[in-house]
Amino acid sequence: MSKEPCRLYLITPPVIENPYQWLPVWEQTLDAGDIACAQIRLKGLDDDALCRAIDVLRPPAQKRGIAVLLNDRADLAFETGCDGVHIGQEDGTFEAARKMIGDGIVGVTCHDSRHLAMEAGEKGADYVAFGAFFPTDTKEAKFHAEAELLEWWSPLFTVPSVAIGGITVDNCRPLIRAGADFLAVSGGVWNHAEGPDAAIKAFNKVLTEK
Repeated sequence: MSKEPCRLYLITPPVIENPYQWLPVWEQTLDAGDIACAQIRLKGLDDDALCRAIDVLRPPAQKRGIAVLLNDRADLAFETGCDGVHIGQEDGTFEAARKMIGDGIVGVTCHDSRHLAMEAGEKGADYVAFGAFFPTDTKEAKFHAEAELLEWWSPLFTVPSVAIGGITVDNCRPLIRAGADFLAVSGGVWNHAEGPDAAIKAFNKVLTEK
């Protein structure tokens, strides 16, 4: 059975001062190339501010057929109409997230751990996220994963894998070759020298290389 090609998993910048003013940048980025899903990851906001941001960012992505996931908060993901939630190892249990999100997507951070990934897969996770593969300024990375982890996971399990952490256009090829189903990108897009839309185009060019 042939493997589906690797696709992009876009994560918002960690801080968006004014989602309404930033909306044109978001839409231009979403229009720049193939994106499988988008994670809204905005730390430090109260629930009202986070919900307002979701109300701005979610509709344009879903309109383009992009699944929208919320970081950490399964309760708000369901309430705000997101397609799912991404949970870390310290963000409550998978069972609680599944109960709140129902049939929606639940992805789980598994760091560099084969055990955590197999456990998440057995519980019914829709994807497992490994990383960080490279140094990243987006968040403090307590774990470092190697491409061999993806090479081990890919042929053995049907649950998709997401590679995360410091991924750029220049360093992503080994992760694609290793079997990652998705590349989670944040700083590699938003901090790209030519702008985020150019980054999406460049990533997609790499992803479609033969």
